Amino acid sequence: MASDVDAAPLVGRAGQVATLRSALLDDVGPGQTAAVFLTGESGVGKTRLLREVGDRLRSAGALVLTGGCLDIGDASPLHPLLQALRRFDADLTASHARTSSAVRGLLQMFAEETGGPDGAGALLERVSRGLNLVAQGRPLVLVLDDLQWVDRSTRQLLLYLLAGLGDLQLSVLAAVRSESLQGAHPLRRVLTELRRLRSVRVLDLAPLDRADTQRLAAEIVGGPLGVETAESLWQRSGGNPFVVEELARDLRDGRDGLSDTVREVFLARVDALPEPAHAVVHAVAAGVEPVAHWLLAEVTRLPEQELIDAVRAAVAHRLLVSDGDGYRLRHRLVAEVLAHELLPAERSALHRRYAEALTAAPAELHQARLAHHWRLAGEPARALPAAVSAAEEAERLHGYAEAHRHWSVALQLAGVRPTGASAATTGTPPADGGVAVDRADLLRNAAEAAHHCGEHARALALLEDLATTTADGAAPACALHIRRARYLAAAGRSAPAEAEYRRALAAADCTPRERATAAAHLAELLLHLGRYADAGDRAREALALAAEVDGSVPEVVMASMALGFSEAYLEDPDTGLAVMREALDTAERAGRPEDVACAYLHLAELLTGPLNILEEGVVVARRGAERVAELGLGRTYETRLLAIATNGLFRVGQWAEAEKVVAAALRHRPSGADAVELLLARCRLSVGYGDIEAADRDLEAVATVLAGGGARHVIPLLTLRAGLAMWQGRHDLARQAVQRGLTESRSDDVGILAALVWHGLRAEAEAYGSRTVPVDRTAVRRLREVAERVARKSEHAVRSVRDVVDGFLALCDAELSRLDGSSDPELWARSVSEWERRHHPYPAAYSRLRQAEALLARRSRTATAGKLLRQAYQVALQLGAVPLSTEIRTLAGRARVRLEEQGASVEGRSPAGAEPAGDDLAVLTAREREVLAAVAEGLTNKEIGQRLFISERTIGVHVSHIFDKLQVRTRVQASAIFLRTRPE
Repeated sequence: MASDVDAAPLVGRAGQVATLRSALLDDVGPGQTAAVFLTGESGVGKTRLLREVGDRLRSAGALVLTGGCLDIGDASPLHPLLQALRRFDADLTASHARTSSAVRGLLQMFAEETGGPDGAGALLERVSRGLNLVAQGRPLVLVLDDLQWVDRSTRQLLLYLLAGLGDLQLSVLAAVRSESLQGAHPLRRVLTELRRLRSVRVLDLAPLDRADTQRLAAEIVGGPLGVETAESLWQRSGGNPFVVEELARDLRDGRDGLSDTVREVFLARVDALPEPAHAVVHAVAAGVEPVAHWLLAEVTRLPEQELIDAVRAAVAHRLLVSDGDGYRLRHRLVAEVLAHELLPAERSALHRRYAEALTAAPAELHQARLAHHWRLAGEPARALPAAVSAAEEAERLHGYAEAHRHWSVALQLAGVRPTGASAATTGTPPADGGVAVDRADLLRNAAEAAHHCGEHARALALLEDLATTTADGAAPACALHIRRARYLAAAGRSAPAEAEYRRALAAADCTPRERATAAAHLAELLLHLGRYADAGDRAREALALAAEVDGSVPEVVMASMALGFSEAYLEDPDTGLAVMREALDTAERAGRPEDVACAYLHLAELLTGPLNILEEGVVVARRGAERVAELGLGRTYETRLLAIATNGLFRVGQWAEAEKVVAAALRHRPSGADAVELLLARCRLSVGYGDIEAADRDLEAVATVLAGGGARHVIPLLTLRAGLAMWQGRHDLARQAVQRGLTESRSDDVGILAALVWHGLRAEAEAYGSRTVPVDRTAVRRLREVAERVARKSEHAVRSVRDVVDGFLALCDAELSRLDGSSDPELWARSVSEWERRHHPYPAAYSRLRQAEALLARRSRTATAGKLLRQAYQVALQLGAVPLSTEIRTLAGRARVRLEEQGASVEGRSPAGAEPAGDDLAVLTAREREVLAAVAEGLTNKEIGQRLFISERTIGVHVSHIFDKLQVRTRVQASAIFLRTRPE
């Protein structure tokens, strides 16, 4: 079965193609036979694979005859062979007269054949001789489709030929529809006989996996699919290529619903089932998978043996799959098809049976399933308590996304109106022995679950509904202010969040516990804004308030993390770290997920940021990410911890690993402040790689979220904007970004301010050198003043903070010498030393470039300049820093400096013209090797990007970088090196 297959690529079958070529041609000697029987469900791609393999075998020199069987039993003996010979004869040209004569002679022999008592054996022998004449010494491959309909004569011929009773080199590739081989099907006995031969294999063709399903759909749609769309398509299709193609075309063409083709295909398969199996499939389609055997028995009310036989038939027809948990539909699309085949009353009856069976079960109730079935049975009053219980159960297991879904269902069942609608009812009476459900409680719980799972906009909307519902003053104002502030902060709206916390602290109805909570959260917010001194003051206030309240562990943990961070930055790193580690231990003992996540987050931030203890910081961030994922906070805190790990890896020069971490975090689809952290981390990589389009897109997204944000995020945003503009040669835009950043003065983080100042002075120096725009002397004077102020403030910071600031200030001094018209190589040498001893390879490589440039401008120590350029170039290539390596090559070209020394390469590569060494691939990063492996498979940049979850533009950057490192110009040359040097 195929659906416009020529328009769709063959995806996910490279391994099978290679296996089939080997089994049918490469491993078959003269006079030997071989066969592969492909089994699989309808639409899994058997016909397409037969066509692809046949074409490749034909290109490899084999004679390929292709035929198909008809669903008419034995009425047309040897039909597939006759069809194959006729097709082959029609395709022969005049230059193949001898072959054509042999083919026609064989066809004539069939036409003149008369039956007789000894005719069958003689016929098989003549067919064998005739095929030998047709082959003329070439390997012969017989490709047969739909073998489940094969006639008796063809079955006998296959047994005869594959048993080696003929004298030709023959291979058979045949496709068999699995669901047709039921009961006493005659082909089952033939396959059993043939399997005894070592040269015969049966290969079951499985559906595509999730990644290949997405690739196939993206090719048909013409672009990458959204995460939700891809997941829906995977669930509905089950990886069946035919179904994937049909659904993808509907998606591309904007058609709603199912195509008639898909609907009829599945209905035909269901209708072919015995009546009990038909009922079983309908029941499983209405259930929540997996459907346990005992539950299916209760719903279908079939006797045990009849139920087992019915399930066996449905599994054999590839409609159900069975595992240890119960039964599932092989394709969820079947449920969509069958939903239209039942009357509403029939569907309601099925769901009622499920609900009653679950209610009566002696084991613990599955509340989520119970709510689902009561709701679809038309019993919302009985579904509501179950939905509430399901939400509470999910929260106990830290499944906040699931809890949010269940609370949302409960809101619908309770009749809560959309945001902005009036609400006259505040509660729902108990039903069937259930407990009363208060509408305000539902809104409160739904908002909190939405906040925990990263649905920040939804959380704020639900909170506004709650405020409207309790407008009569039933809910304390202080509690609402605290909730709103928390949700605003998580959404990245720092300024209104700070204002809400201050309103909470000023509220007359604020209890001691709420006051401690507001103070602790405000301290953490100030920490995120980079106002470390203010954060420390608020943290001390929060700890004092918490000391007077029992059970205030969350407030103590949060305030302690803020206080420890503040002290580590401003006073004593050891003392501050000790406070933070003790707070982490406290959080772990208490076990509250958000406290544990908060503790890991701030500890990792401190280590990878101000304290510059990068290796330990990355380890803490990744360990924390694993821990909070276990606690159900993957979309929020895990994302932010992975962003911190990415920043640390970026600074130590492990860009390929950082890229993998970003890709893993992006699968959570974060929003709000969580997205800001991650997008900034990814943007640093994009700017370094020179992927201008991706970096610009991320910066625009961050700027949108950060409306009303604080300096701690705004300054890095503008610094990256400036760096991107400089690589584009837009020094005026870089200047504007820096000047905007200098207005953000409410931050104690002198490190991020020092980085901004360096970018500003570098932009002016680049403008001076390129003469594209005039130097703004007022801007330079202001930057000098800010640099001096940063230097004075850093004198009072701890040693680790001063070290980072000193590195940026060294860059600033060196850039100023460029502005003076005589770039000072000694100042650049000092910058190299500062960054080298901190193990930051990128700024060290940049400084070496400028030091070499200064030496060459003075026409002195050209040998030293060449060595510096080679060192910088090696680092730039290893990182993948395309703009930096390009600038190094440009300078080296002007100065006639060889970036590869005579006889050997700095990067360990062989010199041009030499035979490649066995370790050629060692010069590539891990990510570049992944990209090169995909290039060698023949994938396009778009396909590689979809496989590795990277933009097509970034893949292009990687490919360009691979070409540079391997000294090649084409993908073919790069692929040849990969295939020659990869491990066997």
